[in-house]
Amino acid sequence: MSTEQSSALDPVCGMTVDPGNPRRHTHEAKEYFFCSDRCLARFRAEPGLHLGAQRPEPAATPGASWTCPMDPEIVREDPGSCPICGMALESMAPTGSAENPELSDMSRRFWVSLAFTVPLFLLAMGEMIAHGLLPAQLSPRAFVWLQFALAAPVVLYGGAPFFARGVASLRTGHLNMFTLIAIGTGAAFFYSTVAALVPEWFPAGFRHANGAVAVYFEAAAVIVTLVLLGQLLELRARARTGAAIRGLLELAPTTARRIDPTGAEMDVALDEVGVGDRVRIRPGEKVPVDGRVVTGESAVDEAMITGEPLPALKSVGSEVRAGTVNGTGSLVVEAESVGAATLLSRIVRMVAEAQRSRAPIQRFADRVAGGFVPAVLAAAALTAVVWAVYGPEPRFAHAWIQAVAVLIIACPCALGLATPMSILVATGKGATAGVLFRDAEAIEVLREVDTLVIDKTGTLTEGKPRLVRVLAAEGRDEREVLALAGSLERASEHPLAAAIVTGAEDRGIPQTDVSDFEALPGLGVRGRVSGHSVAIGSEIFLESLGIASPPSSSELSELRAQAQTVMCVAIDGAFAGLLCVADPIKESAPGVLEDLRREGLRIVMLTGDSRATAEAVASRLGLDEVVAECLPDQKAATVRRLQEEGRIVAMAGDGVNDAPALASAQVGIAMGTGTDVAMESAGVTLVGGDLRGILRARRLSRATMRNVRQNLFFAFLYNAVGVPVAAGVLYPAFGWLLSPMLAAAAMSLSSISVIANALRLRSAKI
Repeated sequence: MSTEQSSALDPVCGMTVDPGNPRRHTHEAKEYFFCSDRCLARFRAEPGLHLGAQRPEPAATPGASWTCPMDPEIVREDPGSCPICGMALESMAPTGSAENPELSDMSRRFWVSLAFTVPLFLLAMGEMIAHGLLPAQLSPRAFVWLQFALAAPVVLYGGAPFFARGVASLRTGHLNMFTLIAIGTGAAFFYSTVAALVPEWFPAGFRHANGAVAVYFEAAAVIVTLVLLGQLLELRARARTGAAIRGLLELAPTTARRIDPTGAEMDVALDEVGVGDRVRIRPGEKVPVDGRVVTGESAVDEAMITGEPLPALKSVGSEVRAGTVNGTGSLVVEAESVGAATLLSRIVRMVAEAQRSRAPIQRFADRVAGGFVPAVLAAAALTAVVWAVYGPEPRFAHAWIQAVAVLIIACPCALGLATPMSILVATGKGATAGVLFRDAEAIEVLREVDTLVIDKTGTLTEGKPRLVRVLAAEGRDEREVLALAGSLERASEHPLAAAIVTGAEDRGIPQTDVSDFEALPGLGVRGRVSGHSVAIGSEIFLESLGIASPPSSSELSELRAQAQTVMCVAIDGAFAGLLCVADPIKESAPGVLEDLRREGLRIVMLTGDSRATAEAVASRLGLDEVVAECLPDQKAATVRRLQEEGRIVAMAGDGVNDAPALASAQVGIAMGTGTDVAMESAGVTLVGGDLRGILRARRLSRATMRNVRQNLFFAFLYNAVGVPVAAGVLYPAFGWLLSPMLAAAAMSLSSISVIANALRLRSAKI
């Protein structure tokens, strides 16, 4: 595979395409690569939409692991600054470390700058304060040089990252907020330095009435310090949104007690454990891998996966997940998934990818921001010309300083932060509530969904058949019937047999050995248990054995109408009773569906099960629309049919057979208790499989997009008002001018306001 292909970006979602599994498509003689079938389908539907939204092709490199939080199409092998927006790149690998080198660097620069800026600001407040603080013999020129000495460390050290990013933006042609900061503060500092060195070079138009040339060292220093403060607050906010990932990573232990083939046990680093290794989990320890219990029995706290407060009993054959906590027993587990393949690691990866993704609404902000900086530069130039021609004396000084004010106040920090900050906070909030968003698009679209297509087995039901009733024939005891049936079914591998065996065990009924066992596919099983001839199967099976007096067809139909699978039991050649097995409806399902209907959603149940069973479940849930006996491709076709009707469809499912429909829907919702394929195909995963997560996800979607719109409105309003005020439109009527210092304060306040508004999502009620 070529380097070009291995570093390709999906033109729909902007993510780097897996070189080992790309989807290819040729459009207008150019080949494009896609990360998923869903993105490929959306590109085929509207190629112009996605090509029009693309930025210039980034120079991504193979094996890259650093990306920009604002421009995720930028991917690099090493940390640095984004060539588009100038922000520091973030690691694409989720990390449990709370340390942030950029945060530490910005914090250090801010405090150094603040220490020099405060006295400089006090000196510049006026001659009265200055003369009160300085020796009387200090000359005006010495006073200017003192300001230079205080401003230089701030601008040259504190502002160094901003100048580097500003120069890079000019070199690459990607003008951004740092372009404005670098030009504005650089112009103020350079102008003031030249005025301090050679004041005689300046014409009369730059001088005050006393003949002195005004300097603006304090403006440059205050601007840099305030921008540093804004960066510091932004980085701290990002660190707080990463707390969800760190919290998830901290659930996993760093070591495991591995058992070698000789039986010897040794504590090793977690990355030394491989698939097939056996590890011991002692009482109170965290489970280090995904696997199955091979020895022991214990109660395991699975709240981080299922959300259930009560521990789950684990015995031989039970599945355990990394990050869960063992109770009082000792377990030996054979590893089936380790490291990045565990469910916990996949959850962490999904959260990290969602926090880096971009909502479609961000494209609008991107298009505005793309032409914003050139417009601001033009506005600053126009401001300078108007003040130089029509302004009061000193005209050129006013022209210079108001142009700088325009550059500073128009810094698009708030506009750039409006969407990403809300998405960051929302994905973290969702993760703590058991709702994992795969990307920002799922967050935006989910609130618009008007049709929910929902799978039955494993989604509306628990997906684990249970023995719900034992009906003994006249003269027979229920416990006797179940004891013999449970013993016989122990030899069967049929899923319903497991439900009968478990049902007998749950009722404390002892089981005995079986002889002469025979399974007849599609009919039933028979054998000898404790000296009795026992047969279990359909009524046709019993009739074929010449057993009289089976239950009537109407009785069987009535039981099956209750979504129960009915098996007949015969003992010693006579009908002995019925065993009823059902897949119980999830406790949360009725209430959730009712709440969703109240929100105006059309709900369609989709299943591969028989129509009789499907309609029985639908009747109990109050559902009118049922599509039964569907193969996987028919499920996807149903979703597409609804979309062709103009519906915005969400599909909820848990199995491999649901994956095509999940990928076809505008929003796929996977049960975290389901298959990996389903979770990979969906935009939203409900970690514990709790249907209440659908309501939480919709509420969070609405709250997030409302928050984004608030942020964008404020950012646009701020610039619409701030730029004219900085240019001096209020001066003719009121004599008001906005100094660069106040412009910098207003710019920082706008960013702080956007961040504070986004952080409100952490307390949103979902």
